[in-house]
Amino acid sequence: MNPQPGIKSPSENNPQIPLTELHQKIDAGVKVAIAKALDKHRKLGESISVWQDGKVITLNAEEIPQPPSN
Repeated sequence: MNPQPGIKSPSENNPQIPLTELHQKIDAGVKVAIAKALDKHRKLGESISVWQDGKVITLNAEEIPQPPSN
């Protein structure tokens, strides 16, 4: 698959730039939302599908990893 003209692959992009405060807040909010969604699926006994080793796999509720305890 050839990328579209003008779109660079990740290796061609500039080195990572420092995150601004807004970016950090957005990143934190996304992480909280993901953790809540995973917890909801786990509690309701619902499966999720994830990308792992180049394939889509489905995890049943018992297989959904617990968040790390801080």
